[in-house]
Amino acid sequence: MPAPAETQPRGDTRSRTDAALASELRAAVMRLRRRLASERDPSNDLSIGQMTVLALLQRLGDQSVGQLARAEKVQPPSMTRTVNCLEQLGHVVRRAHESDGRQVVVSLTEAERAAVLADRRRRDAWLAQRLRELSAEDRATLRAAAPILAALAQAD
Repeated sequence: MPAPAETQPRGDTRSRTDAALASELRAAVMRLRRRLASERDPSNDLSIGQMTVLALLQRLGDQSVGQLARAEKVQPPSMTRTVNCLEQLGHVVRRAHESDGRQVVVSLTEAERAAVLADRRRRDAWLAQRLRELSAEDRATLRAAAPILAALAQAD
């Protein structure tokens, strides 16, 4: 939240502008995330966190629990709980690493791979329809913003 005008240095409109932009972007991105999450198949009862792990495995391939935890910026015990639950539900399997038998990797089951792709297609279709409703100029702006937003999401 920006500081009251009387405590900000005169002429320092950039910090107020950046703070306002940060607030607007945060709110918009969170609303869009919730909206996209609601576009899942109604029979999908997995949490957003569980779906995120499945999507990571779909995108990155087999991963260790530690790699998944780093990718999601969570503690390994939290990721272990998520993976354990996904394994019990039959969405993922664990196996020994091909070159290092001491290490365990997590992979999607073939059925789950298809389900993740179907879920992604459903959300992409919803968003593509909303994008078609925008002007060409707005779509161009979003096209330019997409890699910037992706970079922000990866920043430490």
